[in-house]
Amino acid sequence: MFNRDRWKEILEVMTGNWFRTLLTAFGVFWGILILIILLAAGKGLENGIKADFGDIATNTMFMWTRSTTKAYRGLPQGRSFNFKIEDVQTINDNIPNLRFISPRNQLGGFRGNNNVTRGLKVGAYNVYGDYPEIINQDPMTITSGRFINQNDIRERRKVAIIGSGVKSDLYDKDEDVQGTYIKIQGVNFAVVGTYKKKSNDGDGEEGQKQIFIPFTTFSQAFNRGNEVGWMAITANDGSSISNLKEHIINAMKEKHKVHPEDNRAIGFFDLYEQYNRVESLFGAMRFIAYFVGILVLLSGIIGVSNIMLIVVKERTKEIGIRRALGEPPWSIKKQILMESIFLTLISGMGGIIFGALFIYGVNALLEANGPVDMFLSPSVSLAVVSAALLILMISGLLAGFIPAQSAINVKPIDALRTE
Repeated sequence: MFNRDRWKEILEVMTGNWFRTLLTAFGVFWGILILIILLAAGKGLENGIKADFGDIATNTMFMWTRSTTKAYRGLPQGRSFNFKIEDVQTINDNIPNLRFISPRNQLGGFRGNNNVTRGLKVGAYNVYGDYPEIINQDPMTITSGRFINQNDIRERRKVAIIGSGVKSDLYDKDEDVQGTYIKIQGVNFAVVGTYKKKSNDGDGEEGQKQIFIPFTTFSQAFNRGNEVGWMAITANDGSSISNLKEHIINAMKEKHKVHPEDNRAIGFFDLYEQYNRVESLFGAMRFIAYFVGILVLLSGIIGVSNIMLIVVKERTKEIGIRRALGEPPWSIKKQILMESIFLTLISGMGGIIFGALFIYGVNALLEANGPVDMFLSPSVSLAVVSAALLILMISGLLAGFIPAQSAINVKPIDALRTE
């Protein structure tokens, strides 16, 4: 390995026909480059789509009511009904392994009619009546003040937590919002905190233009009584909300006298199921990237093996002379194997370097121009690069094995006769 003459000979062989060496090396270079680019592109797409989920608890389902489609227990088809605050306790009593059950109410909308005023400024925002637990299911960063607490719920305090988008619309740039008041459909609320949510689309305009107030205050101020608009339900770690979903819905059907086979009366969205579908999709994409990349790399390795066979054929007389002078077969075999591994490794490392530069350039463009929809921070892990180098070493060894074996199988007397 550290024999200077051996390395000198390897370099002479590589540069003796530099164009052929370059074409051979390109196959391996291209294979590893394609593998890295495919994996990086898949990771960028995965990061972008997962960013759309934000930090929301993925083991969560959302549930709401719709009109019934079947008559049941003397009640007509097409009946409308609403969840009640008592339903939260019913679910807690009947369904185990639930971490959070958050009843929610909502009014207004980001693109609806103006429903919030402060002085002469007005805006249209989603206003949510919530319990403190919602911050664990739909995480946000409290940038000033605080979030809703149990005292707010118990005392029906008229307090509000506003998003950074609401603040920029209704307040001056450096104005302190703490202790100020906003009117939500004519009802005064004291601002006690501000928040900001992570999002893939820059500041995530819609996510920042929301207002949170205590659930009990919402019900009282806007005459909702004990009605619940919808629920966010999160299972414990280690339990799947998808497995508990049917039991939760059946409990609500029984409570509100809905036909057991009426599948449209209660709507739901299973975030855990959707997240698993995304995970499965990206698992398939990673498999395809590895499969295609390795096939391209394999074609390059076959090219190296073929060229090494040609090199051995061209050096048949030289090998015969070395054998006749007493050089052991293993020494000749080692020489051929080292040439093959050297050519493969140098080509592969070139592909890795160019792949890293390509990824760096793409990330620089994304940083300069802002994130592209559903594509964010493409990258390849160090473990993948290390595995690629190991594969290259093994591939180089295999690519040189047949030519090396062919070299030592030549009899010295036959080799000397070769013209």
